[in-house]
Amino acid sequence: MITIGNYYSEIVKRGLMKSKLPAALQKGWEFINKVSLKGDSWTAYETSDSIKKVVDLYISKLNEHLKPKAESKVSKTKQPTKKKVSTTKSSSARSKVKIDPKAEKVESYSWEHKFIKRFINMDGKAKTRNQIRLFINALQKAIREKRIDKNSKYAKEIMDIQDSLIRFHGRFKSDNQKEVVSYTEKTKGKYLTILGKQIELLSVKLIKSYINLQGKVIENKKAKNLHNRIANAINKGKLSKKDKYWDEVDSILKQLKTFVKKNPTSGILSIETKTLNGLESIVGCPCETESLNGIGNVPNDVIMSSVDVLKLNFKKLGFTGKWLDFIGNPARNFSMMIFGQPKFGKSILAISFASYLANNFGTVLYVAREEGIDDTLQEKLEKVAHPDLFVVGSLPEDLERFDFIFLDSINKLGMSPEEIDALRAKYPNKGFVSVFQTRKDGNFRGSQEFQHDVDVVVEVPERGRAIQFGRYNQGGELSIFEN
Repeated sequence: MITIGNYYSEIVKRGLMKSKLPAALQKGWEFINKVSLKGDSWTAYETSDSIKKVVDLYISKLNEHLKPKAESKVSKTKQPTKKKVSTTKSSSARSKVKIDPKAEKVESYSWEHKFIKRFINMDGKAKTRNQIRLFINALQKAIREKRIDKNSKYAKEIMDIQDSLIRFHGRFKSDNQKEVVSYTEKTKGKYLTILGKQIELLSVKLIKSYINLQGKVIENKKAKNLHNRIANAINKGKLSKKDKYWDEVDSILKQLKTFVKKNPTSGILSIETKTLNGLESIVGCPCETESLNGIGNVPNDVIMSSVDVLKLNFKKLGFTGKWLDFIGNPARNFSMMIFGQPKFGKSILAISFASYLANNFGTVLYVAREEGIDDTLQEKLEKVAHPDLFVVGSLPEDLERFDFIFLDSINKLGMSPEEIDALRAKYPNKGFVSVFQTRKDGNFRGSQEFQHDVDVVVEVPERGRAIQFGRYNQGGELSIFEN
């Protein structure tokens, strides 16, 4: 029987493909991939009643669809049905966290707990080399920053996990290859027991859910769902005045009730800065809450008061240093163009910026159509190469795995403004940087629409000097060949 806990391992084991399913189940297949980030995170399922209902219904229908095949297989092998059910139940039980009756109730899980949970959640899931490398990088960063050290309670287990990840990483032959992660029952049992040593306070879970809604345009239904979760927890005795954060949860309950009455369809759930700071101090590091990054683009059909617009907290990348001084602080899905005469340094500027993004904000693809992958590109990459900065000689069909895409050059790629627009519409949450050749008069080659459609325009008017004029920081300047 397929469950949430074994979904991805089972579909791999059974060789289930989307194309083999009925149309109705294909939609469920797409939905579960979307809300679980292809198995990387089940947070949306755990925190949203509506998503949970849809996913559970899909899993139920999927099991019904597979049932005749399962029965046929049992009859052929003459295995009693009871044994099959018993095995499935015991296997499922072993996959659950074993909560210790004396478990420590915490506001925020320890770093060891977080990494052990991330490790154990990979069991039965198909992963790429890049995903494993990112996990290793995060683990090693926590060790470098002394968040985990030799005196940590589970330091030995963390080092074992790091060794396992490194060995698994060595099995890959290409970046696109996928390998299913699989642990022994003994390994799973050991780590699940450790996870049961800590349990997050229910009040803190609810506070986190509330913070994640702040400053966003949300539907009435979403606020109502959280209100009902809190009310049900109180009614069932899971949350009471004895809880150390009762006052905060009680206040949240009242805020949500007011929001639901005031906004019959949707609106902005705003929290006073003082209140927000107080709630954040409870849940620990602000980086744990998605809300602090703000919101993306507001849907075009949402009619908002100008006063409410001022309360919005938009997502920003958080540039620092010379790139903040030069460009400003753009949104994650920013668009940018760079143009300048040959040999003035525009490609060096672009590659340096690509390296900065790869080092700090995500995975970058540099499409080097102008020069191709040759010794010249190798020289430019020598000081700025990074594992999350990828290069290719032509534009791939699928850009889903990358956060930022550099197109060098638009002229060599033969792309029109309409084609750039279509690409950005296809990948609305990604940043695009376009490099242009110039005419004899120093202006870029191509339609003026290119310049009108981007957030940031960078010109390299003379060798080694770049100037920027755009929506984030008018008039920024940069010396390209200085570190």
